[in-house]
Order: sequence, then C-alpha cells, then structure tokens
Amino acid sequence: MQLSIDLTGRNVLVTGTSTAARQAVRRYEAAGAVVHRLASPGSVQSVELPEQLFLVAAVEDGQPGWAPLLDRCREAGIPVAAEPAAGPAGHVTLVGGGPGTSDLLTVAALKVLRDADVVFYDRLAPYQELPLLTSAELVDVGKKPGHHKVSQSDIEKLMVESALAGNNVVRLKGGDPYVFGRGGEEVAACVAAGIKVQVVSGVTSAISVPAAAGIPVTHREVSHMFTVVSGHAPLTEKEHHHLAGLGGTIVVLMGIGTLHQLAAGLRRAGMRPDMPMAVVERGYRPGQRTTIADLGTITAAAAGCSNPAVLVIGEVVRVAEANRQHAGAADLDRLAASLLGS
Repeated sequence: MQLSIDLTGRNVLVTGTSTAARQAVRRYEAAGAVVHRLASPGSVQSVELPEQLFLVAAVEDGQPGWAPLLDRCREAGIPVAAEPAAGPAGHVTLVGGGPGTSDLLTVAALKVLRDADVVFYDRLAPYQELPLLTSAELVDVGKKPGHHKVSQSDIEKLMVESALAGNNVVRLKGGDPYVFGRGGEEVAACVAAGIKVQVVSGVTSAISVPAAAGIPVTHREVSHMFTVVSGHAPLTEKEHHHLAGLGGTIVVLMGIGTLHQLAAGLRRAGMRPDMPMAVVERGYRPGQRTTIADLGTITAAAAGCSNPAVLVIGEVVRVAEANRQHAGAADLDRLAASLLGS
C-alpha cells in the first residue's frame, strides 16, 4: 500500500546506519520533512524524542535493539513506517523505461528508481514523471536526431564516474535497453571499469506502440512472425530483399527519416505496392496519431509525420482497421490515451 502524506515542515525521525538510511533520508528531505537521525540503537531507552514528532522511518539496517524505541513511539501514538535499507553503493542499473509513459514501467524499474542516487535519462524515457518517482539527482543526457546533447561515450563516462564516486546510478532509457538502446555498450563500459552493473528489461516500443494503435504484430492465420528493424540508417538492397522475402510483420523503430528509402527498397525487392502500412507517432503520449496507407502511397501520406514513430508493414494493419470498423471506434489512439490517463 502506498500513501501520499504532506510532510512539509513535519518532524521525521529516520533510524538506521548512515549507509543503510542515506536514501530514506534523501526521500524524506525531498518531501519537505525536518529529518532527525538516529544511527545506532545502543541507548534507545534514554533517547529523547524530538518534540511534535510526526513519523518514525525505521530503516531495516540489520542492527538488533531497535524494538524498544519503536514500541515507545507506537505507545505514544507516533506512526512507524518500515523502510528498506539502501542498496550497496557504487553500481549501475540500466532500466528500460518503456514507450514513454510511467504506467508501463515495471515494478522492478520503479524499485530501482526509488533507490537511485543519480538518474541519467533521455527524451524517450518517461522523464516528465521522474520527480514523482525518485528523489535522485536527475541528469538529462537526451539525444535528438541530428543533435546529440551528450555523446554516447560521454554518457558512459558520466555513468562510470558517478558509480566510482559511490552512487547508485540508474541509466533510464526508452523501450528496452537491449533493443536498439546501446545497452550492450553501456554494460561493457561498466564492466571495463570494474563496476557492478545489471539490466532491468523494459516494454519495447516495437510491440507496445503498435498495440496502442490497435495493431497486433502477430495474428492467427495472418502473421506468425515479426521482424524488428532500426530505421536510423537506410537499409542495403540485400537487407530489403531479405525483409521482403521473410513474410510476416515488419516493425521499424524511428524510421521516419528513412521511410522513403525503405518503401522504395521493399517495392524493388518484390513486395507488392498495396501492402498495408501504418505510421504510429508518439505512442502512449499526448498527440498520438496513426497514419495508414499502403507501401505505394505511404511516403506521400506520411509527409507530415515525425519521430518518435513506429512503422508497421504487413497484413496485421488490416486487422486493426477491421477491428476499428467493427467496434465503431474511429480513433483507437484517443481510446488508448484515455485508458492511460494521458
């Protein structure tokens, strides 16, 4: 159970060693509380409680002997909240943030964010909600097409330096770290520096964004496979022929910049011009929009589209259209947005 309480100006006692309690202290200070500390239970019987104590945050630091103090507080009518100990300092966690809404963050991602000291995030992650999810220092390292605010090598350097300084570092990325997220490079940088690193998988936009537009990437008797492609750079003729011959569904991430080359290349490779195609912009975000055409006309139809966007090529697009007509819903995008409270 989670409760939202206004702690502004309230006296809160945080118990536990400085190492175990450091994140709890930061969270309560960020919430506006006046934080008092007690690091050892050695003399709890003689401890004088702060006046007008509102709450005791008991950090599970493994030390015996806290029970008498906590019992005194309960008897005095002071609430006692159990707080987990901070994780070991000086490590990095790569977190998949999903398609950009905090509703699709995993439970593991929320826990890691809660315990972070520093979060390095980019524009595809659900960064707008971060101040509500963590009290960590927030560092924007976002990259935009054609303009890298912080280079990849510099991001890795910042992560490593912060972890070596003793911080619990979270690298929050859009989608999944290992799906065109350069997560492998960031893990390698940490390993090379001798830093413990783990990865929390995220909901990839390759599946979730088509779903937000009502498009299943597989469908019985329509498509039994799907291929995920990066749209950052044009494909080779060999790759066009390979994709055209695979069948199934093709999903292209961040493909607006190479849409013209992709559509032309697939047609040259033998894919029929009337193959249905969808462009889903800003999935799960305000302004989500779906443009549907076919391979022969998509370039003109999507002339006003922009990234972030996911392209879907295949007969599954017709499944979505049939479902729209059957349900009488002219705009599943708005429906998805309303379900997520966007």
